[in-house]
Amino acid sequence: MIAKHLASLGLAALLTATLHGQREIIGPGGGGAMYNVTINPNDPREVLLSCDMTGAYISHDGGHHWRMFNLRGGIRSFVFDPLHSGTLYALTDALWRSTDDGATWHMLWPRPTSIRAIQMDSDHAEETFVTTPNPVGTLTSLAVDPANSKILYATATGKDHPAVVRSNDLGRTWSILHPVTQTPLRLWVDLNLPNPHFPAPRSPRGNRDLYIATSTGIEARIRGAWQTRPAPPGTTLFDVTAGSPASSSSAPIFYAVSQGDHPGLLLSHDAGQTWEPSTLPGAGAEIRAVATSLHHPEIAYASFRRMSLDSKTLQGVAKTTDSGQHWTIVWHAAAHQESANVHDAWIAREMTPSWAEEPLSLTVDDRNPDLAYATDLGRTLSTTDGGKTWTARYSEPADATQTSWRSTGLDVTTVYGYEIDPHNPSRRFILTTDIGLFRSEDSGHSWIRSTKGVPDKWENTTYSVAFDPATPGKMWAAMSYVHDLPRPKMWRHRSTNDYVGGICASTDGGRTWKASNTGMAPTAPTHILLDPKSPGGHRTLWAATMGHGIYRSTDDGHTWSPINNGIAQPDALAWRLALSPDGALYTLVARRSEDGSFGNSGDGAFYRSTDRGDHWSRLPLPAGANAPNGLAIDLRDPKRLYLALWARATPTTSSHPAKETPDHPEILNGEGGGIALSTDSGKTWRWILNRDSHIYDVTIDPRDSDTLYATGFESSAWISRDRGEHWSRIPGYNFKWGHRVQPDLEDSSKIYISTYGGGLWHLPISGEPTHDITTPELKP
Repeated sequence: MIAKHLASLGLAALLTATLHGQREIIGPGGGGAMYNVTINPNDPREVLLSCDMTGAYISHDGGHHWRMFNLRGGIRSFVFDPLHSGTLYALTDALWRSTDDGATWHMLWPRPTSIRAIQMDSDHAEETFVTTPNPVGTLTSLAVDPANSKILYATATGKDHPAVVRSNDLGRTWSILHPVTQTPLRLWVDLNLPNPHFPAPRSPRGNRDLYIATSTGIEARIRGAWQTRPAPPGTTLFDVTAGSPASSSSAPIFYAVSQGDHPGLLLSHDAGQTWEPSTLPGAGAEIRAVATSLHHPEIAYASFRRMSLDSKTLQGVAKTTDSGQHWTIVWHAAAHQESANVHDAWIAREMTPSWAEEPLSLTVDDRNPDLAYATDLGRTLSTTDGGKTWTARYSEPADATQTSWRSTGLDVTTVYGYEIDPHNPSRRFILTTDIGLFRSEDSGHSWIRSTKGVPDKWENTTYSVAFDPATPGKMWAAMSYVHDLPRPKMWRHRSTNDYVGGICASTDGGRTWKASNTGMAPTAPTHILLDPKSPGGHRTLWAATMGHGIYRSTDDGHTWSPINNGIAQPDALAWRLALSPDGALYTLVARRSEDGSFGNSGDGAFYRSTDRGDHWSRLPLPAGANAPNGLAIDLRDPKRLYLALWARATPTTSSHPAKETPDHPEILNGEGGGIALSTDSGKTWRWILNRDSHIYDVTIDPRDSDTLYATGFESSAWISRDRGEHWSRIPGYNFKWGHRVQPDLEDSSKIYISTYGGGLWHLPISGEPTHDITTPELKP
């Protein structure tokens, strides 16, 4: 069988990921979708959450500060062991367990010995385990027996149908208990707990009462008998929460968000046997999420949007204290004005509530219903007073004026660069996706959003900036509404002719901007490059654009002209530019195809110009490669080029033989990816790194051209100290998706790594060998 998008195999029977205390995450915080907040039922100060960019986060101080860990895939859910402090589970498409409060993680399922191969999808290098067949399949939800931590219950998607499964040995082996009709959403064990402070289970040890929420209702095992309790006909459930009333004679209460014939909020007071609608105030409210307290189910919170109330259209959160009979609004935001009781950080001020949307997930503490968390497309907030006030937990003010911000460690941002103003090293910029450009005036300690004057439709992403070498404060930026380039998903269903963006210019160090793109078609510019030898006031600049190729300006960026003579690809996906000390200009054209094909119109390309872009000559790529992604030129020897390349997909196969050494499966990470070296200006190439095949960029240390850095989408950052002949992993970095390594020019012992969805990392180059999550091919 194949279990998709899993974290990778480690060193032996158990896989381990070690967190590193020396690293620092730099930036304003937040910026991406967050989910699955889970509060430790025995210690509300400990909180877990996941995001849409593979990272997971843990807090030990009630959400004030967070630490990232990464299991190489999106987290579906977390579970705390109710009996053993410090033991917790995380469910990706694999099951992970930590016994040291999240410091290290061990893979339990699928069994490491069952792994035949690891295959990586070419777009995001998402990982799939090719495993020996088993009847259980992929686990989808999890619960721990309340009296015996060795016993785990789960739902799984097996070969034939979903099922409820059980393990008696901490998740190492599983047996099927009962098939279920629909893909399960959540699982609870023995909801009839008589006392929240002494939750001794009422159902028998070997025959626990079980409740499984599916898209069509509740399936339950009560006193050993399985029952199907359907939701109203035509209804589809997509968020279900449950709790046990204080009265031992009362049945569990379920709340569910529904779609279909009965959209809205449904309520069951008899554990799913019957359902009734529960109505929020106003009219037209669309329900997004609902959550209740396990031991206080009379209290619940529901998020909503498009509610008409008092001649306003609102989004926010409603609360009930009487089991859904009545609801009051405890968070009411308009499209451009946040609720007065929401004490947000920078997002509500800069991005507006309509950008963040209503909370997409809610979580309530099992024992204290006044404690709840809400997450949305950019933020995590919490309330400790039952919804009277909500406070940002993703970012905190850096000073008393609350005009600049710093991360709490909860960063879900894609970073395209970390740039230092050459005229004012205290001024720095982080180039991000979705939240635009950020500026620091204090060497990166605090951050201000820096998009004033940028056209609204261009603010989303800043891909590149260039500074005038002689004029302080003067700079240009490539900005676009289109994010995540050069990922092929951005043009699968959308023509590049629809892209919006352009070049902006600033004369005050990025405080304000204005569009400077006369002559340039609406497009997504991804790189801007300045010729430092061109005269001041009449600088020559080049811009790479996705869909319109290369543009050039010779008048300080005021006007632009296309210069694509010799570039063969129509609607060229020009991605990166580089200027050699000998005057040669290079450009990389991104690959359009993603199906593994080769030698056709979907190939990427590599071009060189010796006349400032008037004419381009196509250079060969290394054998088997068709996706150039990054280029570095040796300043001592301009003929010496380092090219970062993205792998082509290889066909999926399930015919791999079982390995004699199962801790070293075959790594199927594509073909034609890695780093190649040319010593003759790109005429010929040889591979110098290809065990990591999804390399995003390669960097030369400006202080020592013998030292190179690289990173990509295989959870590794690399260093070479001999001009690329030998490479070693940089310990302490294990995020799945890396963009670019930049040396810290103020501290030679450290580097910065910009990531795709994990913010900006600042960490040491060297250190003790680590046992972080890694494929065997990439182990330290």
